[in-house]
Amino acid sequence: MTAVWKMSGLTARNFGLQGRGTLAPGQHADVVIFDAATVRDRASYENPKQAAEGIDTVIVNGAVTWQGGAHSGARNGQVIVRKKGK
Repeated sequence: MTAVWKMSGLTARNFGLQGRGTLAPGQHADVVIFDAATVRDRASYENPKQAAEGIDTVIVNGAVTWQGGAHSGARNGQVIVRKKGK
């Protein structure tokens, strides 16, 4: 198993999250595009609302939400409810 599958597809399956965890037609697309060599948290206790460095693009439910260091205004997030019996 790959690390990506363990952190996404396997986790979604274990929590009973339908339509999540893989990139495929009909699935919810939640993707973060980043440079692992430059990702760095800039927030501090004094200034907690600082965006992380190294995050290029965030896609939530198929819509670009963050790109080029700024929020796009898209608000495609939703509450995720676990399927009963899981």
